[in-house]
Amino acid sequence: MECDSYTDDEIRDILSLKRVAVIGMSKNEHKAAHYVPKYLSKNGYNITPINPTADEILSKKCFSTISEIVDDVDIVDVFRPSDQVLPVVKEAIKKKPKVIWLQEGIHNIEAEKLARDNGIKIVFNRCMLAEHQRLS
Repeated sequence: MECDSYTDDEIRDILSLKRVAVIGMSKNEHKAAHYVPKYLSKNGYNITPINPTADEILSKKCFSTISEIVDDVDIVDVFRPSDQVLPVVKEAIKKKPKVIWLQEGIHNIEAEKLARDNGIKIVFNRCMLAEHQRLS
């Protein structure tokens, strides 16, 4: 699977943004959707979990949807299967993030085009934890 065409410097700029809403954040500590945002939180990121089945993850209040978040969001980090990304991106666009980040293994051409058409950078098929470690 291909990934986006951002340079390392562009990814560094994206990683300098600190307010991250994590769609599909997991309570299960063995899943990437848990340990990636946990790592980010320990490395200075302000994580907001989005999970309709949890009240709290990592001692942070969970929201059912991104539209429930009152604060601004810089990055929407998505842990959902590729075929479920389009409605997630449509909702995320309303929040006007600077970036939508589709985690490793996630790629949806229609959703990615929609984000770009709305002036939002779209990173796909990359892991925020791996990129942070690689570029820090």
